[in-house]
Amino acid sequence: MDRENRIPTRMGDGEMVHMTRSEIRADLEAGTAAAARRAKVPPLTEEELEHLLDIYGSPARFTGVDIGTEVVLSYDGSGMKTIASRRQDLQIYEQWFGADTIELHHVDYSFKPVKAIVPFEAQEMHEVLLRVVAPVQYGAQPNLGLYSRPDGPVPNWAELLPLGRIAEARAAQEEAIPMAVKDMVYVCESMYEAGADGVDFDTSAAAGDADFLATLQAVEEVRRRCPEMGIEVGMSGEFVLGMHGEVEHDGVRLAGLWPREQMKLVARAGATIFGPVVNVNAGKSCAWNIARACTIVKPCAEEATIPIHMNVGMGVGAVCMTKYPPVDAVSRASRACVDILKVDGL
Repeated sequence: MDRENRIPTRMGDGEMVHMTRSEIRADLEAGTAAAARRAKVPPLTEEELEHLLDIYGSPARFTGVDIGTEVVLSYDGSGMKTIASRRQDLQIYEQWFGADTIELHHVDYSFKPVKAIVPFEAQEMHEVLLRVVAPVQYGAQPNLGLYSRPDGPVPNWAELLPLGRIAEARAAQEEAIPMAVKDMVYVCESMYEAGADGVDFDTSAAAGDADFLATLQAVEEVRRRCPEMGIEVGMSGEFVLGMHGEVEHDGVRLAGLWPREQMKLVARAGATIFGPVVNVNAGKSCAWNIARACTIVKPCAEEATIPIHMNVGMGVGAVCMTKYPPVDAVSRASRACVDILKVDGL
């Protein structure tokens, strides 16, 4: 077919390709069908698919939501994106980029290493708060894996599992959980005392269901100790990996949970923002990926009792898996999440 009749669009790895409107529509249908089968949720409606086709079938460089339907933007890792100092970087995000919230973090983006430098980080938080108006969160990953050898004191379950030593691997994860909870609560409480507006448990459950359990327990304790603190929980993947397989929270088995069930537990634990994640398939088009992402997150968004900030960034939320995602892909994914899912933020 003549190139003039084909629309420029993106693949999940960022490559620009040209597809017909019919091909984009076929990818949208395939994406929602794949998600419905996998997550056991309803597919997108005909009206929703047509709206996504209008977004992804446009040759425009940039697209955006309608005036009056803008949403809040929260950022993870916004304290080290430029060559400036962390304080200046956050001022740039607020004053140049117009960020609604900003996030202070350390380059080693996990709670365990931050614990050793909390006095310095608390002082930095205090200094940042004197310079900006936007709400400031402190961000870090629960990162349960750091508590296993060689970085931590407990046996490494990633080494034990391939050997079939299941009971030992589970015991190691259970031993690591209270250590992680103690460190997360200590850091969060210190930031609260320094004046932080909130804390971001970023990339939660990256080490599986035990990691998610540690996060939920930490959120409960932080909510108890810091009643006015904002708490954001952003996930690492669309469903919780069963690295342990048997841990539960509030009587709910954590392995295999999808965004709707994740949100319910996070809300009950006391969080104020939930960030669902849907990973990108780099070999599929962005249209395929957005239909899949919206299908998986739609039940979560419909039943949410706390604000939903969809993770839309490098390799998640139908944004290309590239270091600097192209604006055409980012803007389309962002608009689709607002229009289809009615999310509270991104």
